[in-house]
Amino acid sequence: MIVSNLQNSQRVESLHPLFKTLFDYVKSHDLLHAELGRIEIKGDDLFINNVNPEELHRAYIDVHILLEGKERIGWKAIEDLKTEIKPYEEEGDCALYSDVPTTFVDLLPGQFAIVYPEDPHAPVIGEGKIRKLIAKVKL
Repeated sequence: MIVSNLQNSQRVESLHPLFKTLFDYVKSHDLLHAELGRIEIKGDDLFINNVNPEELHRAYIDVHILLEGKERIGWKAIEDLKTEIKPYEEEGDCALYSDVPTTFVDLLPGQFAIVYPEDPHAPVIGEGKIRKLIAKVKL
């Protein structure tokens, strides 16, 4: 998992060919006031969702970008997961677990977390209104 500010995104843009495209898009659009739902950037290779389920992915890297509020994201090592509540389905690229996270990261507006497939995570832990983007970057 990588956590940083949008203003420092250039430090991680070389880690995946689509990261720069994603961060350029986010920085150049008023996404706080955009309609909820899927935002197509490069078809199924790169898009943004506003949906929030503890989850595990295999085909995509998640980039959680907080627009408003304060969000806590829980993390647990994939090797330590024990309680699967929904098996992995290729459609939707998601498996769900009910394990308690072992580590937590707090995000403020303008910060992001990059979550690789080996990073099971529980987003949207917090109180109050949260507005965020979840970009899906195909591996």
